[in-house]
Amino acid sequence: MTTMEVPTLAPRPTLRAKGRNIVAVASGKGGVGKTWFSITLSHALARAGQKVMLFDGDLGLANVDIQLGLMPKTDLGSVVAGRMTLNQALTRFPEGGFDIIAGRSGSGTLANIPLSRLQMLGDDLVLLAGNYDRVVVDLGAGVEKTTRNFSQQAGIIMVVTTDEPTSLTDAYAFIKVTHMERPGTDMRIVVNMANSTREGERIYNTLLKACEGFLKISPPLAGVIRRDLKVREAIRNQTPIMMRSPNAEAAADVEAIVERLIRSR
Repeated sequence: MTTMEVPTLAPRPTLRAKGRNIVAVASGKGGVGKTWFSITLSHALARAGQKVMLFDGDLGLANVDIQLGLMPKTDLGSVVAGRMTLNQALTRFPEGGFDIIAGRSGSGTLANIPLSRLQMLGDDLVLLAGNYDRVVVDLGAGVEKTTRNFSQQAGIIMVVTTDEPTSLTDAYAFIKVTHMERPGTDMRIVVNMANSTREGERIYNTLLKACEGFLKISPPLAGVIRRDLKVREAIRNQTPIMMRSPNAEAAADVEAIVERLIRSR
């Protein structure tokens, strides 16, 4: 598995150390259920008694608010324009028990903001994270500068993949680039839409062998989420699965991931 060479971002260790409660959710490619997992992870953490904020870091293709059926009055566009602070852009999702900072879908302005402004936004996120037990950041797919900048702020990065060969290859590419820029980063693998737990573990082992063989690292398995038709129903109805189908297999799998995450603190 290979990936293109990309310029590195300069690490900023002081602020990074303050962001250990930030969990970034990444993927090498789109279509693997990354945003759904970010929402469900946030909801499960809140249900476990944690104070949680979900940050839509997929600049330009943001859709957390769409999946939740929200029409927030504030979003990152206003923050980037300097009309408000990051804290003022918070929107409460009372049904889920967590806060949200929405992006702005289809905004070329956000997707192409200067690196200096992007780094300031990341610094502000780290400061705001101090008010929460956990902050979940839904990253954009791939290894673009926005994705990599926000991932630098995270104490844990969960890389979501599926059984598709392109998904595995691109997940490996993300892991490789992140490892090159931040050796020792706590990256954990989430296998989504697996036909069974055993199959999910097999998919994980495929990615693990590539990481061990080429990068000499062994990112652990955060968990396997089984394929569940109720996930599609929840997304179609713009409702978190733990509200619409709390007993669904996929919901139980995410709750298991949260239990392990809380224990690993």
